[in-house]
Amino acid sequence: MERAVIVGAGMAGVQTAVELRQQGWRGPVLVLGDEPHPPYDRPPLSKAVLLGAAQGTEDVDVRFDVDFAALDVELRLGARAEALRADSHEIVTASGVLAYDKLVIATGAYAVTLPGTAGLPDVYPLRTLDDAAALRPVLAERRRIVVVGAGWIGAEFATAARQADCEVAVVEAADRPLAGALPAAVTAPMRGWYEEAGVDLRTGTPVAAVEPGAVVLADGSRLVAQAVVVGIGARPQTGWLGGSAVALDDDGAVLADDRLRTTVPDVYAVGDCASFPSARYGRRLLVHHWDNAAQGPRTAAANLLGGDERYDPVPYFWSEQFGRFVQYAGHHTGEDTLLMRGDPDGPAWTALWLRDGELRALLAVGRPRDLAQARKLITRSAQLDPVVAADPAVPLKSAVR
Repeated sequence: MERAVIVGAGMAGVQTAVELRQQGWRGPVLVLGDEPHPPYDRPPLSKAVLLGAAQGTEDVDVRFDVDFAALDVELRLGARAEALRADSHEIVTASGVLAYDKLVIATGAYAVTLPGTAGLPDVYPLRTLDDAAALRPVLAERRRIVVVGAGWIGAEFATAARQADCEVAVVEAADRPLAGALPAAVTAPMRGWYEEAGVDLRTGTPVAAVEPGAVVLADGSRLVAQAVVVGIGARPQTGWLGGSAVALDDDGAVLADDRLRTTVPDVYAVGDCASFPSARYGRRLLVHHWDNAAQGPRTAAANLLGGDERYDPVPYFWSEQFGRFVQYAGHHTGEDTLLMRGDPDGPAWTALWLRDGELRALLAVGRPRDLAQARKLITRSAQLDPVVAADPAVPLKSAVR
């Protein structure tokens, strides 16, 4: 029988194996994971795991609740893929060459490092289980911490560090938090979140150097740093595909089509390592969030089994920071019209993005009902009355024209 090999044991890879079995794949299924740990969920690493450390609780079990033996799925840990020989349907690993009939690339992404910090002590990324484990004693010892990057990960780590009574400074090269993801009108109130939490937020100040015990900024100021946590983004983990016929985009992501097929026969790609064209948004999307890794495998498995399903989800993610639950659904650009729903200086509010009246995206702070309704409205390209939609007392679904 044909053999399916999945490279990557994160959410996308594990869920692909589950979907293959649930959808009727009868041949062997092999999952390769480059880490030594049993497959685990990543979002809790910056949330429950670190918050647990901050609160002095026991370790959180982040392992996936999947019985690989019962599914008849072979799991090989500590097995890193080094090259792909697509013509001969082979994967090169450190321990040998593996043959496949169908291949799914689910290698995820890796944390971007801060230039000039390689090999320096007390400089930490936050992407893997080992990263989170290394940071737990940093919080327990209440060290003075400098976080580089005021994005989602930076804010979540700063939240946990403050709960652990650590002194925290966050340094951001851009002029505001989340500058690459959200417009200034939406991020403006977020600056106050840092202040409320007692975090020293420095924006518009790139890091010039990291020295033992200090971070030097481009403006010449020095911040005491007993630990430096770097959260400046992630890149697709696709270096092992170099020299193969699998096409990559400018970000290094696998160029999948709308069926999650790559440019090579019998090879599919899911999750953080792959971009895909969205008919809904008229552009190619690269989504580094849990929901994409959870949804894509169903489509990839169906098409691997001979189906013809299009993948065009409404992207979704969430973040817990500074006592607030932040959710986002959809995709927006500068061409869309921003509509605020509620007072952004208050504890709960929503930002909507419309294009010609159609709801394209939403950011909800402490308003999960708005988010739940918006996902459905975006899916069916609903048109909203902007006057009604701006009233936070009116259910969002009631604003549909």
